[in-house]
Amino acid sequence: MVDLYPLFGTWAKQFGLDAAVAKFTAVGGPELAATYKEQFEADLETVQLGGPAIVAAGNESWYSGSSDGSMFWPPLRAHFRDDQNWAPERLDDLEKAANKVVAHTPRPDRQRYQAKGLVVGYVQSGKTTNFTSVIAKLADEQYKFVIVLSGIHNGLRKQTQARLNSQLKGLNNEHWITLTDEDRDFGPQASDAVSLLKSTEKVVLAVVKKNATVLERLISWLSAHGARGALENLRVLIIDDEADQASVATGRINPLIRDLLALFPRNTYIGYTATPFANVFIDPASADLYPKDFILNLRRPDGYFGTEMIFGTDVVEGENQGPAPDGYDMVRIVPEDDVQLLRPAGKTNAVGFVPTMTPDLVDAVNWFWLATAARRARGDRSHSTMLIHTSVKIDVQESFKDPLEGMRSQALAAIRTGDELFIGTLRNLWDRETARVDSVNWNGRQQNSFESVLRELGDVLKAQRVVLDNYRSADRLDYSSGPVVAIAVGGNTLSRGLTLEGLVVSFFVRTASAYDTLLQMARWFGFRPGYEDLPRIWMTHALERAFRHLATVEREMRDDIDQYQRQNLRPTDVAVRIRTHPSLAITAKMGAAAPAEVSYAGRRLQTRYFLREDRTWLENNVAAAADLIQDISPGGREPEQRGSAELYRDVPAHLVVAFLRRYNVHEDSADLTPRQLIRYIDGQRNGGQPALQKWTVAVVQSSGAKILLGGRSFGSVIRSRLDTGVDSIADIKTLMSKQDRVLDLRTWDSYDAAKPEHELVQQRERDTEYRSRGLLVLYPIDARSEPVAPARGSVARVPMDAVVPVIGYGIVFPGSVGGGTSVEVTHMAVDLAGASGSAWDEDGEQREDLQEALYSEEGDES
Repeated sequence: MVDLYPLFGTWAKQFGLDAAVAKFTAVGGPELAATYKEQFEADLETVQLGGPAIVAAGNESWYSGSSDGSMFWPPLRAHFRDDQNWAPERLDDLEKAANKVVAHTPRPDRQRYQAKGLVVGYVQSGKTTNFTSVIAKLADEQYKFVIVLSGIHNGLRKQTQARLNSQLKGLNNEHWITLTDEDRDFGPQASDAVSLLKSTEKVVLAVVKKNATVLERLISWLSAHGARGALENLRVLIIDDEADQASVATGRINPLIRDLLALFPRNTYIGYTATPFANVFIDPASADLYPKDFILNLRRPDGYFGTEMIFGTDVVEGENQGPAPDGYDMVRIVPEDDVQLLRPAGKTNAVGFVPTMTPDLVDAVNWFWLATAARRARGDRSHSTMLIHTSVKIDVQESFKDPLEGMRSQALAAIRTGDELFIGTLRNLWDRETARVDSVNWNGRQQNSFESVLRELGDVLKAQRVVLDNYRSADRLDYSSGPVVAIAVGGNTLSRGLTLEGLVVSFFVRTASAYDTLLQMARWFGFRPGYEDLPRIWMTHALERAFRHLATVEREMRDDIDQYQRQNLRPTDVAVRIRTHPSLAITAKMGAAAPAEVSYAGRRLQTRYFLREDRTWLENNVAAAADLIQDISPGGREPEQRGSAELYRDVPAHLVVAFLRRYNVHEDSADLTPRQLIRYIDGQRNGGQPALQKWTVAVVQSSGAKILLGGRSFGSVIRSRLDTGVDSIADIKTLMSKQDRVLDLRTWDSYDAAKPEHELVQQRERDTEYRSRGLLVLYPIDARSEPVAPARGSVARVPMDAVVPVIGYGIVFPGSVGGGTSVEVTHMAVDLAGASGSAWDEDGEQREDLQEALYSEEGDES
């Protein structure tokens, strides 16, 4: 018998499962229909396992994955497998991620729908690959018109067009019609929209720059000759790449995108960005582009060189989870005094500026040459790029060309003549840098000898060129004509979307005042296969601290998004919250953002920064901890032993509040502001279902020097500080271990260090005795705190060297994230009071981005 399940699956996805069962009951009988229904439901569950437990949060689950008869996804998957040699695990991860997005779109048989979603990736992490896969999968679901809004620069539009031509049309040429090509944005068409869109069975694709003239041209073409009738039943997908750029809060581009969407009664709009701050701050009650239907995280891909590679993960020193828990030692600090030598100070006129080739910049360029030569010695002769970003002023960028060219000429001459002084300088740099980041961390790779690197250096210098990439330059980065070795000096054109292939070295001292601007300029994130040990970044201390803060912001934001998914909540039910910073704006486009009333329920907080040289500050905290222990153990009350920790149960809330009120918190720990914590605790105690009346207080001990607290002697723990260059402030990064977060639970023995944070929260929720109790954990920290032997190549740690012992604390609140009493804290979010419940109508009814991209900085293409 012919297997009719592919047809059943297609019918179920198009018209719903009940309709498919009815259809196939009539065709093949109830037994066949029941068998196919069971198989389809199993396929739905398989798709759901690719993401959080709830895939289509708040909406109907309809997508069961691609079927054997699909036309567009199978050849794309085969291309990644056969032509790009992807491992099966990587292919499966890609398909799961694409399924997750498609599963959140409306079921295609709806008569009218205008869905809006947002996909949050990482900088240079494969967002284009994801949306290419989503396009292929939705084309298999009868979406016939695909518009990709591809940034505001010609370079990114051309790069995106080339990718889609190769991976969609190139694999299925007879089934695609393209309205644009690599050298031509949308322009006059040979056919009118009615003739093309109504008659063809092919999928029509346009890759369009977010430029006012181009968008007006596209809208005009779609509106002419009675085209609206042709669009009535057309399923349309709009992908907005770099969705926070030009699309949000602009006077011309934003309305034009909304006008474009209004042309199509059945459309799905999906924004893609790594910096979604402006998008989540759009007014949800407006008819704007707020992602009403879904906000999704893309999982960080295996092999991705990102924030955690540089700034580490949230583990306690000595736990050694991963090869470098504090991040690899890849950041080099540029002294603040040198910045004025690299760009004009203040508003000084940039014309005539002459940069100084400072020692750090010379080291950076030399390392770029050495790293590129090392890659060649390893057999890797692909693209290799260095980024220099000191100023947005084009005159400043241009001023670097001659010094860089001169440095290259001198180096080439020195290599040709065997200049021992120059070669010795390079050898010292090679030895110094390879000692700080050991290649053995990656698959046991043995480091290249300096001699093997030196043999390749001459050819690297011959191939290297300086490229000024800005809107005024004629010579742009172009990776299409063989391997490139380039030092790129930019430029806003390099800070959005465009991939810097083989980026090894970044010299980055440009100022920026907002999260999204900083993150988008961080082009050093991406994939570095075979040379994971070689990337280096030169930046100032201020920028390094800003990026460390952004690492926390990103992690919290993604945790929120995933938590809401797991709780089956949509973006109209709960708003994404973004932590603020004392001196950085979140985005220039704050939209409807306001200080967020949020809850501490399900949260874990910990102290991280300490004024190690301030005796009075530190002694006050020791006294606060001593008084707490004294007050909770009257008459020599013996604590419960939990491993090396001592636990005091049934501690009244007022004693915990007294401790929090007295304890000194460093100003950079804004989420531990005593007033906010106490307001939350009081709100919980006095609520309709009182909680936090009782607490467990634990003291974690180790083998350090003894510290006397409340008449009891405790062995102190070791918490050294990161070598940040700011000696007065000790940044220990992570205080609490995962195990410490469940110290009070009766199920403590079932603790699993591999569990993610949300599972620890759920473990607390399951313990009925302690689901309404808080946990306060004290850490007496040894004043000296010599570092635990660091992982090879990890960021350096140095002794705490505090003037007296240090007291840290962690606090764990019970409950589900988002529950409980709310208090105003240092986050921003939109007010959802006026947001509509659904964007799917089933019944049928800073300065603006380059002057709002009226003309991009490259001008309009015809």
